[in-house]
Amino acid sequence: MGLTIKDVAKEAGVSYATVSRALNDHPDVNEDTRKRILKIASEIGYQPNVIARGLVSQETKTIGLLIPDITNPFFPEVARGVEEAAIEAGYNIFLCNTNWSKEREEHYIDALLQKQVDGLIITPSSENLDHLERLLNSKVKTVFVSSFIKHPDFTSIIVDNVTGAQRAVQHLIERGHKKIGFVGAGEDRFANQERLKGYKQALEANNIEIRPKYIKNQEGSYKRKSGYYLMKELLSLDQYPTAVFSYNDLLALGAIQAIREEGLSVPEDVAVIGFDDISFASLPEIQLTTVAQPKYDMGQLALENLLEQIKDKKEKSISRRILLDPKLIIRKTS
Repeated sequence: MGLTIKDVAKEAGVSYATVSRALNDHPDVNEDTRKRILKIASEIGYQPNVIARGLVSQETKTIGLLIPDITNPFFPEVARGVEEAAIEAGYNIFLCNTNWSKEREEHYIDALLQKQVDGLIITPSSENLDHLERLLNSKVKTVFVSSFIKHPDFTSIIVDNVTGAQRAVQHLIERGHKKIGFVGAGEDRFANQERLKGYKQALEANNIEIRPKYIKNQEGSYKRKSGYYLMKELLSLDQYPTAVFSYNDLLALGAIQAIREEGLSVPEDVAVIGFDDISFASLPEIQLTTVAQPKYDMGQLALENLLEQIKDKKEKSISRRILLDPKLIIRKTS
């Protein structure tokens, strides 16, 4: 059994209450006494019970971070922004990878609530939160990142998907393309809907026909292989598109693979643009034109907004929609 606060009190020759106040920086404790107690606690190897302290202070200094795909380079960069801001503020992070699974997401949220985390930052597996009833009822402070949640009690931090898509497609049009395809990740995803909307708006603004056969979606898939198969479908058309805008960079990389397997060149035969600007996009052998999201900044903003709500002590979370500006990065695939 580990050392307890009573062991520290015995070693220091003070009361249990004095040790408790010293460990919690209570102003009633003399500074010399506090330093002596902390020194003794360190020397005998006492580790405070964070959850027990949390019951007293109503803070555990822990944050739960749920991301849907640790293998997608977009999310580790968001997580890095959260983590570094958390460390600076004196908080620890529990990182959970849900693998786009509602069941796993629900499991992790239950576990984090049991650990009495002070708040949650989530990129949810779905914008439909029916499966997260316990979270909604818990009133734990929550910020959603890279997803817009239509709920009055939560903050969402997202990039301007419509504007980003418009800039990407406008760039392709300015390069002379009129047959432009869209490789998407499912019609039920808010970000996919917004990027498809921007794609269509750019075509309409330039009086270019929107061709439904050029719009390909695969529900709930955000990985390279989906981009590969959807691009194969586009290339099987009698008149395949000469350019493609992809929901994200991983789908774009799959599209490039499919194009090259058909003996075609990028961008000479088919130009490709992605979305996110993941680390792979700038590699010399790839040089993907893409719409950059401020991933690290999104993570930092999520943590800062969450801490603001935690310190505010109000029962409800703050309802906000923070919209960040994307940037078109032009490289060699367009």
